[in-house]
Amino acid sequence: MQRYGPGVALIVVDVQNDFVDPNGSLSVRGGKDVVPRVNREIDAAIGSGAIAFYTQDWHPESTPHFAKDGGTWPVHCVADTWGAEFAPSLRVDLDAAIIRKGTNGEDGYSGFTMRDPVTGETRPTGLEQVLRDAGVTDVVVCGLATDYCVNATAIDAARLGFATTVVSEACAAVNLQPGDEDRAIEAMRDAGVSVATTTRR
Repeated sequence: MQRYGPGVALIVVDVQNDFVDPNGSLSVRGGKDVVPRVNREIDAAIGSGAIAFYTQDWHPESTPHFAKDGGTWPVHCVADTWGAEFAPSLRVDLDAAIIRKGTNGEDGYSGFTMRDPVTGETRPTGLEQVLRDAGVTDVVVCGLATDYCVNATAIDAARLGFATTVVSEACAAVNLQPGDEDRAIEAMRDAGVSVATTTRR
């Protein structure tokens, strides 16, 4: 059975220069190798009548998300910089919606919600409503990184009632701590997410 068709959305998570390019400030090992696999998913989705959405980290220059401001991460994906741009080899469907997250300094892990790193308050990105309006019931998630933004996006999608699949071979992990990728996959499965490795169910 094909993974894609009407009522299905592909969510391409954060395939951006700072994560993909070896010179990026938060380069993910294997990130560059993921792009052709993500492109295959995009082609399969669009060719089967599904729709594609893209997420982008889109941070201000200073945010508690960054280590220099008290957070965890090096400065990355600052709005309107090279690092925040999509990888040039990524196929970007010009008709697809782009969901930008972390725009006001939040932790922008999930494509669905953003969290204020100081207060812990969360707010929606608007992705859920766009999917509902488009009649989407199933989502497929791929991109970067397995143990952070892919994980958070997939778990949120399942929590919101979408039948959710992650294509693990079209993702790569940061592995800040050894085993983070395996733990992320286990957490997604525990949340009801299907973790697939091929272009078919």
